[in-house]
Amino acid sequence: MKKILLTVAALALAPAAFAQVEIGLKVSPSIAYLRPDSPSGTSFSSESSKFSFGGGVFMDYFFGENYAFNTGLFLTGKGGTISYNEQTSARPGVARVEQKIAMQYLELPLTIKLFTNEVAPDTRVYFQVGGSLAVPVQVRINGDKYYTDLYDNNNQTKAGKHVFDIDANIIGGAGVEYQLGQSTKLLAGLSYHHGLIDFDRYFERTRGFSDVNIKNSVFALDLGLKF
Repeated sequence: MKKILLTVAALALAPAAFAQVEIGLKVSPSIAYLRPDSPSGTSFSSESSKFSFGGGVFMDYFFGENYAFNTGLFLTGKGGTISYNEQTSARPGVARVEQKIAMQYLELPLTIKLFTNEVAPDTRVYFQVGGSLAVPVQVRINGDKYYTDLYDNNNQTKAGKHVFDIDANIIGGAGVEYQLGQSTKLLAGLSYHHGLIDFDRYFERTRGFSDVNIKNSVFALDLGLKF
């Protein structure tokens, strides 16, 4: 029994032997776009992407030599341009309307990083997978904080009211980490953030459109420095 207890204790303490926390800063220029979906009557579609720039602080908590839990706090830009059909009284009775949506989110990633052994001197490749939660901190529609709907009696609404209060994403990425000194490392990678939540709170609630879904997507270049 004593040997069993010692073996269990050794296995439980093994991750702690590798426990190490690395903190750094990251900037992420990115390309964001929207994924709309709706019935053919309104025919929502994505028209163009949006260049964004984000960044923040992150932490890698190593629970094994090549495994780390990654989290942090980031300001992330999302959005893009969509178009949809509006019914009008003039011929031919349908107008194609574009709407440019720009959002900034405060984002909390919760991911796992898997590191290879050195592929070159002081260089390791990493793979990242997990998710994130985010809340919008700023929304602009067509460049303004208020939106005037020309097809709804010029009704004016606050742009922030068009967006749901939380977003959730699946994150996948890969990159390279280079050791500069004893505790300083550079990293560069690519990541994709796939939005899971329909953030629209305007077209269905205010305009009465049916079955409109709009979700976020972001491709990011991740550039960081660990201390």
